[in-house]
Amino acid sequence: MTKGNVAAPASASASHRTPPEHVHPRDVLLETAMAALSDPVRLALVRELAASEDWERTCGSFDVPVRKAALSHHFAVLRSAGLIEQRDAGAKRINRLRRAEFDEHFPGLLDLVLRRR
Repeated sequence: MTKGNVAAPASASASHRTPPEHVHPRDVLLETAMAALSDPVRLALVRELAASEDWERTCGSFDVPVRKAALSHHFAVLRSAGLIEQRDAGAKRINRLRRAEFDEHFPGLLDLVLRRR
């Protein structure tokens, strides 16, 4: 092989995307959870996930008024607050609300937040 042609390491994946990092709800402060849920866009994402089956919704399937970069930020905030889990499925990233785990650490909080006025 010539100097200019470097083969990719055997461990390199076909995806250019870094796998999402998750925080378990038991490792989240109440203030962090409340801050994540206080944003209208994130609240809309959580509500839509609550009304969906686990792993049913891709990131692009949500009806929110933000661009892709802002949406990625909102998903990162929700992951950091222990509210969602994401995984890659081919070129798409799918989501689930971590309701059981979140309810175990913050009993009743999601029920209050998900109530419609």
